Amino acid sequence: MTTARLPLFPLNAVLFPGLVLPLNVFEERYRAMMRELAAADEEAPRRFVVVAVRDGRESAPTGTGMPGRAPEPGTVERAPGEGFGPDPIQAFHRVGCVADAAKIRERADGSFEVLATGTVRVRLLSVDASGPYLTAEVEDLPENPAAESDEAEGTSAQEEAAALSEGVLRAFRGYQKRLAGASERSLITGADLPDDPSVVSYLVAAAALLDIPTKQRLLQAPDTATRLREELALLRKETAVIRHLPSLPAIDLTRAPTNPN
Repeated sequence: MTTARLPLFPLNAVLFPGLVLPLNVFEERYRAMMRELAAADEEAPRRFVVVAVRDGRESAPTGTGMPGRAPEPGTVERAPGEGFGPDPIQAFHRVGCVADAAKIRERADGSFEVLATGTVRVRLLSVDASGPYLTAEVEDLPENPAAESDEAEGTSAQEEAAALSEGVLRAFRGYQKRLAGASERSLITGADLPDDPSVVSYLVAAAALLDIPTKQRLLQAPDTATRLREELALLRKETAVIRHLPSLPAIDLTRAPTNPN
């Protein structure tokens, strides 16, 4: 299993592979991270790990990662692990997503505007708070372990995932229509959606209006078929609930999400 040590960026959000993540970075411990990433060779990936903070744990008090929120005047800069307890790894979900920063722009006030894309899932093995920012040792988390271990089982799993993907897309269109009150022609069409079941599973997980624990459960599903199966049940349940609610304001979910926050 491939392991690596990467900068760690905790958020009150879940990032999925293939999804875009815009960040507003104000706190010094995260500014230091971005300064180092920005100084790296532009041809090399500028990677860091996004991990969701567990319920009840403290996140960055100045709204790190949340667009439009700056630190309050007089905010004291904090140590890398401050706010996450004596053993920071306990404050985070153990499965996160590697982000590749395509854009890192430093503003005049020293804060950063960052645009990153989720790439692969990883599992946290340890967290180090001894440097200017948190780092984590992580290992890759394969999407479909069965496909790697047994070719016949892998083929069967892929066929199941493909069938589930079609059902999830149908359910997602119905969910969108109920939620947004949109006309059929304004919804995502088949031409706009990916064919790869794993990509579909991540797109739907990010676009659906679900709480962080549910999104985290979808992120760490052992394989695509399991994730799609759970999404199908969730979409059917949510659509049934929305059907019995009063009319909701229109919400534009017809575009690929650009920020899972």
